[in-house]
Amino acid sequence: MADFVNILTEEKNGVLYLTINREDKLNALNYATLEEIKSIFEEVADNKSIKAVIITGAGEKAFVAGADIREIADLNEVNARKFAENGQEIFAMIENCHKPVVAVTNGFTLGGGCELAMACHMRVASANAKFGQPEVNLGIIPGYGGTQRLTHLIGRGKANELMMTGDMVDANEALRLGLVNHVLPTKAEAMAKAEDIVGKIMSKAPLAIGMIVDCVNAVYLPEENGYQTEANSFARCVKSGDYKEGTSAFLEKRKPVFKGE
Repeated sequence: MADFVNILTEEKNGVLYLTINREDKLNALNYATLEEIKSIFEEVADNKSIKAVIITGAGEKAFVAGADIREIADLNEVNARKFAENGQEIFAMIENCHKPVVAVTNGFTLGGGCELAMACHMRVASANAKFGQPEVNLGIIPGYGGTQRLTHLIGRGKANELMMTGDMVDANEALRLGLVNHVLPTKAEAMAKAEDIVGKIMSKAPLAIGMIVDCVNAVYLPEENGYQTEANSFARCVKSGDYKEGTSAFLEKRKPVFKGE
């Protein structure tokens, strides 16, 4: 994988570790960082050696504290729309990735950082994590899909409250609301939990995992019949060698060896 300016990457045991590395800026997302994330997920889609992705932020103070305010301050109506659409496109790549993507959040997970975490399939937080969409304090609203994903995750009433007040919630409240899957005392323990989760997923049939992503995402697509997506995806799974391996292994009382084919 290419060298990046704002992101550190490490591939280990089939897992790509992606670290937003702007610690002095609390890992704020600028245009260049977003383009690096886009480049990485373009490669993830086609790289068979990568089975899962874990995203985190450098240091202990922040996962991602938001977007780069200096870039936001220079927006006008025309380029603001492009700014939002670009971020939405990149985060949709994460949400639609057929390989599991888990965010390990620590410290401030705000604005664009909260939106990045919500685009991942799951979120594991350290106890010091704080979540929020405080864009109203700048006279704007979330632009990278936050109004949609936060509502899907925690419901209309609470999403309205958090976005309209700009308030933050701590990790335990985020867990109660359904914004995160797990809370661990430290970042290291949160990372270990994420590794445990992706390890379990990586032992399953890759094609089926990808179909689950499609079917779950179809729930939120008004133009798509999610039940039909499920039936079509089920049929595609049955055509696969993984289906034959999985059923044979079950009947033969052995562990399956899936190849993603």
